Amino acid sequence: MATEDKNRATAAAILPLVGGAANVASIAHCMTRLRLGLHDRSLVDDEALKALPAVMGVVEDDTYQIVLGPGTVARVTPEFEQLVEEEREAAPTPVAVSAVSSDELAAQGAAIKAQQKAKNATPFKLFLRKIANIFVPLIPALIGCGIIAGLNGLLVNLQWLPAVTPALAAMASGFMALIAVFVGYNTAKEFGGTPILGGAVAAIIVFPGVANIDAFGQTLSPGQGGVLGALGAAVLAVYVEKWCRRWVPEALDVLVTPTLTVLISGLVTIFGLMFVAGEISSAIGTFADWLLSNGGAGAGFVLGGLFLPLVMLGLHQALIPIHTTLIEQQGYTVLLPILAMAGAGQVGAAMAVYFRLPRNESIRRTIKSALPAGLLGVGEPLIYGVSLPLGRPFITACVGGAFGGGFVGLFNQLGDTVGSTAIGPSGWALFPLLDGNHGLGSTIAIYAGGLLVGYVAGFLATYFFGFSKDLLTEFNVSQEPAPSTIAATGGTTPSTTPPAAGGPDTPDPGTDPAKAPAGV
Repeated sequence: MATEDKNRATAAAILPLVGGAANVASIAHCMTRLRLGLHDRSLVDDEALKALPAVMGVVEDDTYQIVLGPGTVARVTPEFEQLVEEEREAAPTPVAVSAVSSDELAAQGAAIKAQQKAKNATPFKLFLRKIANIFVPLIPALIGCGIIAGLNGLLVNLQWLPAVTPALAAMASGFMALIAVFVGYNTAKEFGGTPILGGAVAAIIVFPGVANIDAFGQTLSPGQGGVLGALGAAVLAVYVEKWCRRWVPEALDVLVTPTLTVLISGLVTIFGLMFVAGEISSAIGTFADWLLSNGGAGAGFVLGGLFLPLVMLGLHQALIPIHTTLIEQQGYTVLLPILAMAGAGQVGAAMAVYFRLPRNESIRRTIKSALPAGLLGVGEPLIYGVSLPLGRPFITACVGGAFGGGFVGLFNQLGDTVGSTAIGPSGWALFPLLDGNHGLGSTIAIYAGGLLVGYVAGFLATYFFGFSKDLLTEFNVSQEPAPSTIAATGGTTPSTTPPAAGGPDTPDPGTDPAKAPAGV
């Protein structure tokens, strides 16, 4: 009951700070973020939201995103939805919101995010985000089924509970056998069509009866083309449906439009898309295997080093279709454990910042509050709250990720494949999803070694090369004057000075030690 009260209290604290129920147009959530469509962006109090203990940070993108962390967001969202509904029914008067000041580093992070949003509003990147939005709702099922698959594999290897393992296998495989249907449904919804028609067309791909059909001189196989075929089929269905809506008389629309949509899209899917998407899917798997077998260390170094910028741009989720394709083909994705090393580099860099700025209690508190999430693979609070605003530590964090990725990639090159049976988590949270070709013990040891390399490389690179003399002078000072001092200066913060040698800085009693600045 206490947990439910806490989640409702969090939702109740967030609602007035986003302008109340009247300002909320839509509500959704992914693994870590509450995503809100808003009528008027100016009614949102960003700084007050960041100051809430449960909020790791905020990001403005195609939706307004409030980072609550894995697990928490799934519990707070229903409470938030209920409060919005209750407030709309009661039609209360607007709630006054008091402003809460933020530290300089969080302000710099917010400015960087705003600049990145303006730069990233290109048609290609918006398209990638649309593709990512198709797969994000599928992540909880992918994680759950992946963990069950790993548990089942362990029981089979140990020859334990033989009567239970067939049931676990069915639980783990059922979703993956029908994932094309869910992809088709979400694709049609995202591209503005009727979701169920997208799912109906995509269902053709996994229907066993396609094994009786020949196309391009070969017999089709159920599931051929996988998620890529389902995505293409559903997009085609959307365009066919929209065409029908324009030309079919309204009196016949309810009968003719769905029929033509499924018929035309289905024929193209069977006699074209399934074959083409199947070839593309096979090429992705072949290329991934070739890349890691022949240049694993170098490929891992590059992939691990470049992944943090993708996270910063919010484009990392566009890789989900590739991961899903590899899981469909091989049972796991070999790319995710390598990309996860970027988070290890970020954690190592944050720890170095903590030790290099002993006098800046504000940044150190931010690191302490965001570090547990970083260890579990949620790195955005550390990126936007610490390393990116500081500049150099973001680059050195990428260096740490590169070395960690190179370590895991090297073992892939030597024949010890390390993969993940699902997508979504990274860091320590990825351990239950690991799988490979040489036993679970070997796979876990290699992945743990990669994390350690990433931590150490990120720490050393940041400690020795992450700060210029000017940067240390600017940030290695107390940035938290007492409230009475702020009041005396009319609400402005006086220039900071190093603390006296006699003891530690006096913390601001109005600052929440659990606060973590902007994240995703």
